[in-house]
Amino acid sequence: MSTPTAYDADWLEREYNNRARVPEHAAHFERWASESAQARKDGRALLDVSYGLDAGETLDLFPAVRSPGTPLAPVLVFIHGGWWRSLDKADHSFIAPPFVQAGACVVVPNYALCPAVTIPEITLQMVKALAWVHRHIAAHGGDPARITVAGHSAGGHLAAMMLACEWTRVGDDLPASLVMNAMSISGLHDLEPVMHTPSVQVSLRLTPAQVKKASPARLPAPPLRDGRGRLYALAGAEESDEFLRQNRLIRQAWGPEVVPVCEALPGLNHFSIVEALAQPGHRLHLLARELLEL
Repeated sequence: MSTPTAYDADWLEREYNNRARVPEHAAHFERWASESAQARKDGRALLDVSYGLDAGETLDLFPAVRSPGTPLAPVLVFIHGGWWRSLDKADHSFIAPPFVQAGACVVVPNYALCPAVTIPEITLQMVKALAWVHRHIAAHGGDPARITVAGHSAGGHLAAMMLACEWTRVGDDLPASLVMNAMSISGLHDLEPVMHTPSVQVSLRLTPAQVKKASPARLPAPPLRDGRGRLYALAGAEESDEFLRQNRLIRQAWGPEVVPVCEALPGLNHFSIVEALAQPGHRLHLLARELLEL
């Protein structure tokens, strides 16, 4: 189903209200919290590290399991979802252990939440977080030249925005290809229909100017540099028609060279897909490992 030119509020609510679409969403959140609490007991993890001075600007860092003298580890930065208005990095620590065991360094940043901030402001917080990672991750065993950003839902939007960022304009010390690769999981790539969805717009307060500025599908495709700069776009096959369209949209906008993987994964909804990322052997997990070159 394509998006109507005149937005119908009831239709938008059916398409974009994932908690209503997945009645068991609370069980997913409870599982995330329980498994994340266990992951945060890892004595090597560094929690609530400041990457800036503003509200919400902290991150959790899970160093890779690696032997002394071995090369620096690839880095996975995972950005949580929650419509830019809810959830927390501490709910998503469960993502880290399987990637840490596979040899990656994992970073999970926080950001301030709407309506206290706007989506463009959150995007700039993630720019600040990624700049911090590039500048400091080597001290924790991570390779600043091998940073992959993944995110879910609102975090998928932010991951795509990080790939599109012009990093040399952020800092003279930052390389143009600071983000090696990215993965958008159930990502939102055009914010216009979101702007018209009543239940979220009350918090997001999106404007047409913000939609134009902060929609990845409306931005130029990031350039490929020596094989770097790819985006994998994934959604659950059981998600709404609109989330499946949003997933396809970024490939249509940026092209198959930049977005070589664009799939709807069978049996997954908007919440179970996050758990699939942390399941060794699942296609989603293996695709993330592929981006990390693990």
